[in-house]
Amino acid sequence: MYGKAAICLTLAITFLISCSIYLGTVDLRSYFFPVQSAPLSLCATGRPLRVYMYDLPRKFHVGMMGRRYSKESGPVTMENLPPWPARAGVRRQHSVEYWLMASLLYDGRGGEEREAVRVSDPATADAFFVPFFSSMSVTTHGHNMTDAATEGDRRLQVELLEILRQSKYYQRSGGRDHVIPMTHPNAFRFLRQQLNASILIIVDFGRYPRTMATLSKDVVSPYVHVVKSFTDDDPLDPYENRTTLLFFRGNTVRKDEGKIRVKLAKILTGNNDVRYEKSVATPSNIKMSTKGMRLSKFCLHPAGDTPSSCRLFDAIVSHCVPVVVSDKIELPFEDEIDYTKFSIFFSMKEALEPGYLVNQLRQFPKDRWVEMWKRLKQVSHHYEFQYPPKEEDAVYMIWRQVKHKLPGAQLAVHRNRRLKIPDWWRRKK
Repeated sequence: MYGKAAICLTLAITFLISCSIYLGTVDLRSYFFPVQSAPLSLCATGRPLRVYMYDLPRKFHVGMMGRRYSKESGPVTMENLPPWPARAGVRRQHSVEYWLMASLLYDGRGGEEREAVRVSDPATADAFFVPFFSSMSVTTHGHNMTDAATEGDRRLQVELLEILRQSKYYQRSGGRDHVIPMTHPNAFRFLRQQLNASILIIVDFGRYPRTMATLSKDVVSPYVHVVKSFTDDDPLDPYENRTTLLFFRGNTVRKDEGKIRVKLAKILTGNNDVRYEKSVATPSNIKMSTKGMRLSKFCLHPAGDTPSSCRLFDAIVSHCVPVVVSDKIELPFEDEIDYTKFSIFFSMKEALEPGYLVNQLRQFPKDRWVEMWKRLKQVSHHYEFQYPPKEEDAVYMIWRQVKHKLPGAQLAVHRNRRLKIPDWWRRKK
C-alpha cells in the first residue's frame, strides 16, 4: 500500500517538474552549470576611469605657454609642468585643456578620491586623452581665419591627425574612445570634421553642426572663470548687502545670438538699479567686474558669439544669481545639477520686451533669492579648475561625464566590429 503511494507521489512530482521545465519556470541548468554574470559597465564599477594620455611633442601643448617651455626636452611631468600664468587674463577662460592634462599628470599623493587616473599601458585604458591645446593654438597662431599666422595652427592639426591615424588604438575604435578638448569656438577649425567620432570637450554647440557634436557623445564643460572666487561671502543680510539689482559688464558687439546685447543695452539703460556697462576684458576691467558681481543680486548672461560665455561661471563663483537669456544654451553637468535652483531663465523674446525682465527681477521674493544664493555657495566648487585637482571640482566632474559617454562609444565600436567584413573573407571572395 505504502509502496503504491510512494510510486504515485514520485510520478506526480516528476510530472510537475516536467511541466515546469516545459513552461520555462524552472531552469535546471542553474543547478549544474554556473551562470556567468554580465560584466559591469564602467559606471557601475565605481573605479576611476583609466586614461592613456598620448605623449605628444611639447609644441602641441605647453610649448605654446612660452618659449622656455618649448625649448625644454623630455616629457612633461608633475614636477616640470608649467603653472598656469597668473596674468593670462581672458585667455584663462579657454584653458580647460591645460587643467585636464594637469589632472592626469598628478599622481594623487594627497590621497583624495579621483575620477580619472593615468595609465602607462594603452592596452589597459578605458579612454585616450589627446593633449593638444587646440584653444590656445587659436589665440597663439593668429586671431582670425584670414591671418597668415593661422597656418601654424593648421599645420599642428594636420600633424596631429597623422599621429592619431597611425595609432592602432585610434584605428581600433575610429577615435570613439578618444577625448579631445575643443572649448574655443574656433578650436581645430580647419580639420574639425575629421574628429567628429571622438568625445569632444566643448562649452556649447554654437559652431558645431548636429552631425558632428551631440549630447549623446560629447561633454559640455564650463568655461574657466576669470574673476576670483568669492570665498568669504558671509554677510548677515546678503540680499541687502548687494545694492545693485542687475549687473552686466562686457563687450556689447557680438555675432549671431550675441547681437541681442546691443538691443538689451537700449532697453536696460536708464534704470537706476541696473548696471549695464560696455567694456573689454583687460586685467583692470576684470577686477571691476569682480567687484560689480559681488555687489549685485542678479548677473545678466546674454549669449555671446555662441550661446554660452565665461560670464555665467564668473557669476556662479561670485554667488550672483545668473539671469540667462538664450534659446539654445546647453549647460555643463546638467544631469547632476539643477540650474533652476540657482538661476533664472528668460527667452530672447521675453528679454526684449521693454520693462519685462527688470520688473520680474524687482518682484522676485527675497526669501527665494536667499535660497538661490545659498545654493550657489553649495555648488560653486563644481566650477573650480585647480592644481592639484580636488574631489568634485570641475575637472573631476568632466572626467565623470566622460565616463558616462563611454558606454555609447563602446557600443559603437562593438557594432562596428560585428558589421565589418573581415579581410580573410574578402580574400576568400
